Amino acid sequence: MSFLDDMIAAVSPQWAYKREAWRQSYDALRHYDAAGYGRINSHWAAVNESAETTDRFSRDVIRARARDLERNSDILQAIVLAYKRNVVGKGYTLRANTGDDDLNRRIEGLWRQWCKARNCDVTGEQSFTQLLRMAVERKKVDGGILFLFRHTSGGLVPFKLQAIEVDELDVSRTEPRRRGNRVVGGIEYNAWRRPVGYWIQQYDIEGWRMLESVYVDAKDAYFLYSKRRPSQIREISDMAHTLTRIRDVNEFINAVSVKERIAACLAVLIKKAIPTGGGIGRSAGRGPDGRIDYAGKRLSPGMMMEMGAGDEAQVIDPHSAATDATAFLRTQQSLIGAGQGLSYEAVSRDMKGSTYSSARQNAIEDEDTYAEEVELLQEFMTEVYEQFVISCYLAGLLDLPGFWDRKAEYLAHTWVKSPKKWIDPAKESSAGQTALQSGQKTYQDICAERGKDWRQAVDETAEVLAYGREKGVNMEEVIFGNGAQIAAQQGDDSEGAEE
Repeated sequence: MSFLDDMIAAVSPQWAYKREAWRQSYDALRHYDAAGYGRINSHWAAVNESAETTDRFSRDVIRARARDLERNSDILQAIVLAYKRNVVGKGYTLRANTGDDDLNRRIEGLWRQWCKARNCDVTGEQSFTQLLRMAVERKKVDGGILFLFRHTSGGLVPFKLQAIEVDELDVSRTEPRRRGNRVVGGIEYNAWRRPVGYWIQQYDIEGWRMLESVYVDAKDAYFLYSKRRPSQIREISDMAHTLTRIRDVNEFINAVSVKERIAACLAVLIKKAIPTGGGIGRSAGRGPDGRIDYAGKRLSPGMMMEMGAGDEAQVIDPHSAATDATAFLRTQQSLIGAGQGLSYEAVSRDMKGSTYSSARQNAIEDEDTYAEEVELLQEFMTEVYEQFVISCYLAGLLDLPGFWDRKAEYLAHTWVKSPKKWIDPAKESSAGQTALQSGQKTYQDICAERGKDWRQAVDETAEVLAYGREKGVNMEEVIFGNGAQIAAQQGDDSEGAEE
């Protein structure tokens, strides 16, 4: 309320109340409900700031909490594992498309050798596929990961990858290397906010920070993270908007577990009829006061025990409150999965009540979610592949005439992802055959979905058919079934009609 409203309220509270009621009614007519400051939204405080201003003071805390749940939460691990299975899975197969089959096979063979741990990783500990899996996990938990292109000796070619955590960006650095640039969050930017270099804080092998940081040019690094706003310049954990719910579910599960453990306990108390002041006489099995000593007694099956005169046994059996936690957990897991763009089944692995149609629809929707991560990952893989081919050419492993003038031609390639098993093989195969025959999909599309190169599939089929003819086995019928017989019969009939 304004100063005038306060003055009116002091003179006539009724007038002040009517004035405020009319003001709120007028505001309701001209504003969005979400922008109102009434009783419902009175505690909803929000401001508009740049992405870096919003993220800067929360980035490290969110990352630390996400890592804590990564270590201690099975729900968060379920999400991370779902992404690792579906974004990377068994890995990717390179298909070089230079136009020269012999050269393609040569490049693909060298690539398979380079992808081994001793050739692609500076530490020699992880293969390229394992590095990709780690990249997916670190992006989900930390928000991103930095790869440095190291041109070192040893290995197949003098080119290897070094994985750097986002913590190693020197956020204390403020002095740019080039005049006119700015250093924010350990990254040096030019006037167009384009990263031109990264300041990497140096640590010893035990993780102790050293004083100096090292500058790495942007062309020798790749920062894998998702950019969601134009003003965003650093990563933020992909789990940021679901961390609180995951932690609440963890706390709930712990509370329910403790409650059920208490409810599973059974205790027996002996209600004494004789005061503890002592008794007269002694007998075998009795204490000094003449009463039976129950200390140390345990319940056991078929147990028979004599009690003291007047003593009464009372059983403490704490029953469960019979609260059904299943519905609550299912709802929470559904919300957590939805927050990450995944179905409940993908996060919980609970297929109870799922049908083929619902499972298939959820799988399709999940694939669209994974497609964004696959796209980001393949951009990184393409950058690595181009560096690899250039290194092979400079090392003399590939003979590429006019390479620098025909670089785009020599670097042309595609990635084939390893396929997943079908939900219902018969239905999936029938649907693929129908789509192929009706023109909805090409043979290349079908092979790509199966994780194979269509040329390789044709070559393999031709090889099998030729070998079958050589051995006198009709492989056409085995491979193509009745369709081959019908086609052959139609061909014979047409030839007979012509005669």
